[in-house]
Amino acid sequence: MTNIYCYCLFDGRGNFKGVYSSVTAVHRDAIKICNRGSGPVYMQSAEGAIPPALTTLRNTFKGAFDIQVVYSGDPGYEARIIKTKLKE
Repeated sequence: MTNIYCYCLFDGRGNFKGVYSSVTAVHRDAIKICNRGSGPVYMQSAEGAIPPALTTLRNTFKGAFDIQVVYSGDPGYEARIIKTKLKE
């Protein structure tokens, strides 16, 4: 039995933006959604608001599923990444 994880990306209004199998791709697109304003982008998780980094995102998702991470930029620019597991 193989564990297959997928990453769902939503914008700040809850609109579905895509489903990904790669953490790198979902991180890149979340940064694109949030980086439209003039302020910095932050990653909000259980550890608090920190600058987004691919390594930090991987470590947050490691060994867990049905977990959510929020990227936020200027007011109105937000992206949500949800890691989930495909069930057979």
